[in-house]
Amino acid sequence: MTANQKKILDLLKNDARYTAQHIADMLCLEKSEVEKAIEEFERDGVIVKYSAIVNDDEFFGDGVQALIEVKVNPMKEKGYDEIAEYVEQFAEVKNLYLMSGAYDLAIFIEGRNLKEVARFVSEKLSCINQVQAVSTHFILKKYKIEGVALDRQKKERLIIQP
Repeated sequence: MTANQKKILDLLKNDARYTAQHIADMLCLEKSEVEKAIEEFERDGVIVKYSAIVNDDEFFGDGVQALIEVKVNPMKEKGYDEIAEYVEQFAEVKNLYLMSGAYDLAIFIEGRNLKEVARFVSEKLSCINQVQAVSTHFILKKYKIEGVALDRQKKERLIIQP
């Protein structure tokens, strides 16, 4: 990857709304060079999706998000990949990672309520033969998403006098 390609990617990671012309202007490049780089990134799977970072709590506060750590027995000759390919197909799964440490997979899911998350764990995830252990952590409050601190009104704590 060239230095210019890295700069283009960094700008898009910071704000996917930048146009090719805007990026070209910022980097003193030709618009066609930026367009070609972006097309290559998309074709090669470097850029897989453009999205907005949304503070769900502000608009969709009723939903539940959870981090589920999963310990698995890797499949013979296929390792963790086949299990991951199976798990990633569930609509509830938003992010899935192979991890080092006590657990092998980290799964971020979303559900409408606690029951829905519990149902996912008990009826879908725990039923997989290779799953040894599951630890579910519910996300209670978000402070930072994708490197962006969420602006929150600082509330003064009341001091109660005895």
